[in-house]
Amino acid sequence: MSAHAGDPLLINLEWLVDRGWLDPAVFEQRVTDLRSFRLTALRQGFLGFKCESEETYYRRQFRAFCRDNAYWLEDYALYAALRSAFGNEPWQNWLVGFRDRDATALNEAKWRLAWVIERIQFEQFVFFRQWEELRRHAECRGVLLFGDMPIFVAGDSAEVWADRENFDLDEAGQPRVVAGVPPDYFSATGQRWGNPHYNWSRMQKGGFQWWINRLKTHLELYDLIRIDHFRGFEAYWEIPAGEPTAVNGRWVKAPGHELLAAFYKAFGGAGLPLVAENLGIITDEVESMRQYFGIPGMLILQFAFDGGADNPYLPANHTENSVVYTGTHDNDTTVSWFASLADQQKQFVENTLAGCKEPMPWPLIASAFASTARLAIIPMQDFLELGAEARMNTPGTMSTANWRWRFDWQQLNSGLDKRIRLLAGSFDRLPKG
Repeated sequence: MSAHAGDPLLINLEWLVDRGWLDPAVFEQRVTDLRSFRLTALRQGFLGFKCESEETYYRRQFRAFCRDNAYWLEDYALYAALRSAFGNEPWQNWLVGFRDRDATALNEAKWRLAWVIERIQFEQFVFFRQWEELRRHAECRGVLLFGDMPIFVAGDSAEVWADRENFDLDEAGQPRVVAGVPPDYFSATGQRWGNPHYNWSRMQKGGFQWWINRLKTHLELYDLIRIDHFRGFEAYWEIPAGEPTAVNGRWVKAPGHELLAAFYKAFGGAGLPLVAENLGIITDEVESMRQYFGIPGMLILQFAFDGGADNPYLPANHTENSVVYTGTHDNDTTVSWFASLADQQKQFVENTLAGCKEPMPWPLIASAFASTARLAIIPMQDFLELGAEARMNTPGTMSTANWRWRFDWQQLNSGLDKRIRLLAGSFDRLPKG
């Protein structure tokens, strides 16, 4: 529901107990609906917070948070409060005055829903405070947080409701065209994502401030940021909203060069910690734009063994300004991927990775570590040698198996940490110092 806000269900409730805002007895009750329990506990924590004096440390910190994040928080809190009041219906289905942000209607809502709005702001304050503590804890241990910034946002979101002029919508707030990608490796009918497209000319006239604000929030959350579907900054696949698939779309140019230039100007020049997801149908124009701004791209080793010797994913063709993966969240696990190959292709993979005699996934893991790419990333499923049952996501599907895999400490076998450290050391990938 927001490109900025954190999900309050991720809030650590014990943190509220430690500050005296939530009664620890809340954990003694029998829980049948976890979502309802957590939301109720957050409401109780807010009541406890409100009982503090206005001049306590956290009350002052809360006011500062609301002030510093007003550029997104005010619209989000009002949107979330109204959405709840309208039975969690999308904003396009609200009464017209609220849907179209009539000033009188919004002022009335701010007065009537003031308590709910402040509670939503409080939840965001707690979320970001906890995230900041987590990030500091990670930083002290040499751990970086690598986040993802999807290029598109949901049609039913605070940003689309609050900034309709920045999106290609009709008078009722519905998208005229929607986002996706044409038929490719993953899907014969393409992927119809359904997100509204941006009104790029309007955004450019506004100095891309909407995007600059979005990146500002992400930089507060992450040490590295992957721009998902980076190629959409150069040209995007536009699908008429009435089309059931992505087949009947077209490529439309986007002002990506100007947007990235605005990023670098707003945040102090070169060195932004960005990574481009440059997978799929990538043109010379996309790569030229990425290279102009010095943004690392992605290399997927599971894609390396189709085509000829010029396949950019082949280890011999890797470049330093890249991030190499055995596979991503959209790929099968390496064990399952390799098992699905034809015998001839398996032989080609084994011949290419001849330096490692161990069974999969270790030859592909070793190849990632040996790559000239600046950063190597291995999915946990590959380190654990898991099969198809641990696949994270199958793109373009609504399978109930998607996003269900969970890591458990019991899955670790003894010696895995030493094995990873030895492999990382062999290829000079251990932290310095």
